[in-house]
Amino acid sequence: MVDVSSKEITKRIAIASCKVLLGQKVFDLISANQMEKGDVLAVAKIAGICGAKQTSNLIPLCHNINLSNVHVDLTLNPRECSVEIVGKAVCSGKTGVEMEALTAVTIAGLTVYDMCKAASKDILVTDVRLEHKTGGKSGDWYRNK
Repeated sequence: MVDVSSKEITKRIAIASCKVLLGQKVFDLISANQMEKGDVLAVAKIAGICGAKQTSNLIPLCHNINLSNVHVDLTLNPRECSVEIVGKAVCSGKTGVEMEALTAVTIAGLTVYDMCKAASKDILVTDVRLEHKTGGKSGDWYRNK
């Protein structure tokens, strides 16, 4: 683990995203809230938040961070028959929250897969990536700038 004791406490924000490609059949089932396991989007949202809070338990060299906010949004995209997931993690601390945001969207995506796998095994969790981060010595970073 990296020693962060000499770093300054700053507000840290990270935004990550991923996509779950479902196929038409599964997309229609989720849209109609007809999946056997229940409300896929609501359960995946809660799973993503819980995942962010458990990041240091899942990834061995991550610091345990006191998160001040985690937000996960899941949006159905009918054009691609997919779920687009965006996660945001916030803290005031000595190290960034990129891994927490990435874990949030990944766990949310895996939850979508788990809840839908009985209807199709051809679901893809893809494009997991950091979109934006602020705070710390390295400053702000944007994927598209």
